[in-house]
Amino acid sequence: VQLQASGGGLVQAGGSLRLSCASSGINFSIMRMGWYRQAPGKQRELVAAIASGGSTDYADSVKGRFTISRDNAKNTVHLQMNSLKPEDTAVYFCNAFKWVVGNTNDYWGQGTLVTVSS
Repeated sequence: VQLQASGGGLVQAGGSLRLSCASSGINFSIMRMGWYRQAPGKQRELVAAIASGGSTDYADSVKGRFTISRDNAKNTVHLQMNSLKPEDTAVYFCNAFKWVVGNTNDYWGQGTLVTVSS
């Protein structure tokens, strides 16, 4: 199983970035895909998630600014981040999750750093 995140970088406040996570070795279309982030000294938190059926969840802090999407044909999930703020600075991790009775599949990518300068 491999989740390869990309697209991080340095951007000024108000700017945009698009993160991508390419997966292999999983049945992507049935997985709940998520983006989490972890800032220095803080716990990892959910940023956005998209279910296999396409329903989405967002952290309150990113609603209206971030959009998660998935491309099942390319086994890829994206996170479009607009109107970035310095407090969005963190390492962003891709997650693939699927739970059924008796079995949990929970996979993580290596993370990509997003730095937003003021």
